[in-house]
Amino acid sequence: MAGKPKCVLAYSGGLDTSVILVWLIEKGFDVICYCANVGQLKEDFDKVREKALKCGASKVYIEDLREEFVKDYVFWAVKANAQYEGRYLLGTSLARPVIAKRQVEIAQKEGAKWLSHGATGKGNDQVRFELCAQALDAAIQTLAPWRETEFIERFKGRQDLLDYAAAHNIQVEATKKASYSVDENLYHTSYESGMLEDPMVPPLKEMFKMTVDPEDAPDKAEKVRIDFEEGVPVKVTNHDDGTVKTEPLELFLYLNELAGKHGVGRIDIVENRFVGIKSRGVYETPGGQILRVAHMDLEGLCVDREVLRLKEGHQLEFSRLCYNGFWFAPEMELTKASIDFTQRRVAGGVELSLYKGNVTVLGRESPYSLYSADLASMEIEGGGAAFDYVPMDAQGFIRINAVRLRAYNALERTFNK
Repeated sequence: MAGKPKCVLAYSGGLDTSVILVWLIEKGFDVICYCANVGQLKEDFDKVREKALKCGASKVYIEDLREEFVKDYVFWAVKANAQYEGRYLLGTSLARPVIAKRQVEIAQKEGAKWLSHGATGKGNDQVRFELCAQALDAAIQTLAPWRETEFIERFKGRQDLLDYAAAHNIQVEATKKASYSVDENLYHTSYESGMLEDPMVPPLKEMFKMTVDPEDAPDKAEKVRIDFEEGVPVKVTNHDDGTVKTEPLELFLYLNELAGKHGVGRIDIVENRFVGIKSRGVYETPGGQILRVAHMDLEGLCVDREVLRLKEGHQLEFSRLCYNGFWFAPEMELTKASIDFTQRRVAGGVELSLYKGNVTVLGRESPYSLYSADLASMEIEGGGAAFDYVPMDAQGFIRINAVRLRAYNALERTFNK
């Protein structure tokens, strides 16, 4: 391989990236394969390594990024209440920067000046991978086969890929191709393309991997408690069987298990890709949905009203930046710093009930609670010396807030006669 340019390929072991691997070798590259373990279900990484080497890879890196993914990416999304376009919990978007970061690190270690991936030319992932790579090391270039004219003209469809695989002894699993594509990690599983490109076609019941159909979920609710410190979940307690989890990865996987059993976390949406195309996606994010409900509820108890109002803008920006691939951008650093400020006293516990696709908050408590039962009570005047709230003062408060309303509506009545 001496003298050949090195290229680190994000490799899954599937048909597309296996063909890309051999095609890159044909183009004169020394290809180093890299497969990230971010919690894919039932992935056989030994087989992935073996296949990559058989296809001609000079080296294969299998990297377990699950702990880093949970602590440095998923928990950031929890603190931010991240949700793209009000619905999508960003499962694929969050995984891309942790994958891209390690791909760049491997390239730097190996002295590779090229990266490659199997992302399509119409999707978001090409943008996410490459913006992250450029931010982390601008000297490294990316070769994206699905944007290369030569590659596209050679492989116009799945049959061309299969023919190429047969001609080059690339092993292909003898399973029927699903009528949709799947992306999975420990945070979520997403389904799109194929039959799902018709927005009127419902997802198949047998399609889902992480959650049971809510109709088939247990007929008895399960009660759990989640404790937070500085906006981050630190403990899960199952009140029904006594299970306790405290380690970040173990805690999150356990929430996935609980929520999946109760059919929590499914959505079916049409969203707007960064590249300007609308796409239909079906997602299941079980543990993430539980954490979002619990975290938002605890914020309501601990965070000042105006800080919470400003944070809503920061969480929208966080979600947009994450979705569009700007994880390593300066504006993301600013957004995260602002969110961190709001989480200083988001600590305490939230009691929850899980039942047939629903997460219901039963109660919450915090040592930093801003809630006062005496102040809120309709039966007690005042609220204590610390607050000195006098109900009669509300009359002036209302009159002052009504000044602009009276002026505006008086003018409207004048001009609408």
